Amino acid sequence: MNSTLHRLQREIAFSLGGLDAAQTQLQPPSRPHKWTIQQIMEHLLLSYSGTELALNARLAKQAPTRAKPSIPQHLGQYTLIRLGYFPHGRKAPPMVTPAPTAHPLCGEELTTAAAEHLAHLDLLCAEAEEFFGTKCKFASHAVLGPLDVNQWRKFQLIHGEHHLKQILAIRKAHSLSPIDRPTHQA
Repeated sequence: MNSTLHRLQREIAFSLGGLDAAQTQLQPPSRPHKWTIQQIMEHLLLSYSGTELALNARLAKQAPTRAKPSIPQHLGQYTLIRLGYFPHGRKAPPMVTPAPTAHPLCGEELTTAAAEHLAHLDLLCAEAEEFFGTKCKFASHAVLGPLDVNQWRKFQLIHGEHHLKQILAIRKAHSLSPIDRPTHQA
């Protein structure tokens, strides 16, 4: 697996480690209207599915998007992908907004679901890299516009880390510390 996506997979496993299905339903105590741990993960899973659809569509067409990034998209790409800054307080688009939880899942089940999506994304990214190269902005993100394969990977990492910080904050607020810190080895 590509080192960027592998790092994300390890960080997800660390953030969710040891949580049972009741604990994944916890929210920030001071902000009970915010997403639960499971909803945060479901948001990430929806994001992975959306990325899979975008990459599959371009691979099926065997042609890169003709879209050109707008000035706000260039700024967003620079801020998020180059600087690693993910803006706070932005409302998630409807296609990646999780529904209320009907079936609580434990941390291990959420980690497994994420690992499966990331493995599939890794295969799609490798296929796109082989077909389009590393510099071609071949598929468009709904907010950031056209991205190349490494930008797609980096987006997933930065976006994931933004939400994993929220999960760790919920854990801390409920005195549920993770067991071991992940290493950042490839």
